[in-house]
Amino acid sequence: MAVPTIQAVRGMNDVLPAETPLWQALEDAARAVFAQYGYVELRVPVVEATALFVRGIGDATDIVEKEMYSFEDRLNGESLTLRPEATAGIVRAAIEHNLTYERPQRVWTAGPMFRHERPQKGRYRQFHQFDAEALGFAGPDVDAEQIALLSRLWNKLGLPGMRLEINSIGDPDERKAYRAALVAHFERHARALDDDARRRLRTNPLRILDSKNAALREVIAAAPRLLDSLEGESSQHFDALRLALADYGIAYTVNARLVRGLDYYNRTVFEWISDRLGAQGTVAGGGRYDGLFEQLGGKPTPACGFAIGIERVVLLLREAGRTSVDVPDAFVVHVGDAATKFALATAERLRDAGLAIIVNANGGSFKTQMKKADASGARWALIFGDDEAVAQRVALKPLRFPGEQIALPPDEVAAHLQTRPS
Repeated sequence: MAVPTIQAVRGMNDVLPAETPLWQALEDAARAVFAQYGYVELRVPVVEATALFVRGIGDATDIVEKEMYSFEDRLNGESLTLRPEATAGIVRAAIEHNLTYERPQRVWTAGPMFRHERPQKGRYRQFHQFDAEALGFAGPDVDAEQIALLSRLWNKLGLPGMRLEINSIGDPDERKAYRAALVAHFERHARALDDDARRRLRTNPLRILDSKNAALREVIAAAPRLLDSLEGESSQHFDALRLALADYGIAYTVNARLVRGLDYYNRTVFEWISDRLGAQGTVAGGGRYDGLFEQLGGKPTPACGFAIGIERVVLLLREAGRTSVDVPDAFVVHVGDAATKFALATAERLRDAGLAIIVNANGGSFKTQMKKADASGARWALIFGDDEAVAQRVALKPLRFPGEQIALPPDEVAAHLQTRPS
């Protein structure tokens, strides 16, 4: 009887070798841009106490109500959760380790997040994010700086067509007053609401504004706008953000219906969107969360942050024609004991020079190994046989461009591989 195969959990995907170069290109670019703006890496656990997310994200959010992977610790009965987002964990770490005691901090983290939802293009149950947080900064200049950072990242990656939407959702007292007006509006149109909107009407009515149900479009468009009722510091903060974005030369659209899906936000919220991803067009998003430190038991600390959906950026890179193959510089073909010894020593010398070298394994004839060399995608075949071992010269055969096979001493091979056309 055949042993049944085991497959990956639905919505939790393998990243295969042909795909990893796109991930690495994004990761390298993000780390470089974060460093340019003074952000340093902070690593936090994948598993946190469930209470962290219930208290931080909000118990009436879709994430907490329906999407978290939570389980009971068999040793002590504590409820634990695979992190559905990174901000709450970063703030927990900042409080626990008193990170902002001496000065504000700019930090970033990266890794997998988990949400139990229906998998679709660019949206999976295990997904990956870059997350950047500015902790202890109150002014709109940092909000604008983070948006500018993301703009620089899109340019570095060569991603066209990214558009920015911004909004302000004010402070808690302003949202409380607005909530009453919003509930009254939707109650007047109760017959038009779908089941999800009716549920949210009593728990989190602002989330109705973010509904993707086309049948609700007119009702939502007619709803009062929180942005119109902002005053004092919230209004001044938003005006200053818009001026700063103009100084950066960054175009944007004010979307008064943009609220984001997490309860901890206040004032600035923003999203970078691509029209090339269908319904799941948000590539990065974030905003200000000045009350989260207190919600989690810390001292009042202003903060602002964002997350980048790695899978979604990888999809855009692929659609933009970015290659997903790492090409080796050379494939080493070797037959005979003396030739193999010479080949291995030469391969290590070339790797010392920073070149990517694949050495044939499992033997085979020259003909068989040359087929492997061609299939590897390498630019060159380096051939080592008895004659090469005796002469202490390496035969170089171009595989991806015209040219004759030549022979060089080992100490000249690296320079030749680095200067020849790819």
